Amino acid sequence: MKKILVTGACGQLGTELRNLSGNSNLFVFTDVSDGIEGVGRLNICKGDEVAKFVEENGIGTIVNCAAYTDVDRAETDRDRCFLINVEGPKNLALAAKANDASLIQISSDYVFDGRRKRGAYRENDRCRPLSVYGESKRKCEIALRRTGCKGIIIRTSWLYSPYGKNFVRTMARLGAEKEEIRVVNDQFGSPTFARDLAEAILKIIPKIGERRCDIFHYTDEGVCCWSDFAAEIMNYSGSKCKVIPVSTEEYGSKTARPAYSVLDKTLIRDTFGVETPWWNLSLKKMFQ
Repeated sequence: MKKILVTGACGQLGTELRNLSGNSNLFVFTDVSDGIEGVGRLNICKGDEVAKFVEENGIGTIVNCAAYTDVDRAETDRDRCFLINVEGPKNLALAAKANDASLIQISSDYVFDGRRKRGAYRENDRCRPLSVYGESKRKCEIALRRTGCKGIIIRTSWLYSPYGKNFVRTMARLGAEKEEIRVVNDQFGSPTFARDLAEAILKIIPKIGERRCDIFHYTDEGVCCWSDFAAEIMNYSGSKCKVIPVSTEEYGSKTARPAYSVLDKTLIRDTFGVETPWWNLSLKKMFQ
């Protein structure tokens, strides 16, 4: 059987895919880091290196978990953000096309501005990114579809896990250090446990077929603001830290973010039969 390449295998989603792979020799895991057992080195920003790797390793599916995700830093680091989030995935798409492989690319709710929509965003709703990061994700979607490669694009939101840098780990750390913290209460979305998305991806891989970078939405179910999310984190982590809700203006965020970026998951559930658990139940499961 053709092999499954997971790039960015040391990030949140990549680590969950490694955990779920059961050491199967069907999977090939890569990252830009060295010295991690079971993970090879591959820089997706180097097109020749990517093309050679995909051909020589008999890759049939690529799951790209590599990404530039620092939303604030991207505002002053535009070139690097676009290199990793646009040029890197395009290299993977071209290699996939050359080898008749499929690509699963992860995108973001930040392609939307969250200001005009009433109700959850559907896949064909108009994109209006507010930030460099959001713009890079939208440019990636457009670039991949222009390559004509097989595969799908999955938009997700508020991803967290026990690994890497994410909101849940930051709140748990602050909850152990502080008596109270200020958290924004006027930005709404759906937290997504990386394990849930990883399980969905593994279910989707054999069903991609001849799709040409069709876009799907995947998050966990339910809606909350960041301060509600933080309060649940304190609850499940056993912290007594008090969460003080504040507006985005009061908080003084440097980068514009969507005020409402809930994604409609109907299409991905109907097409691939995946589950979208409730976000607070998945959060509890992670802490357990």
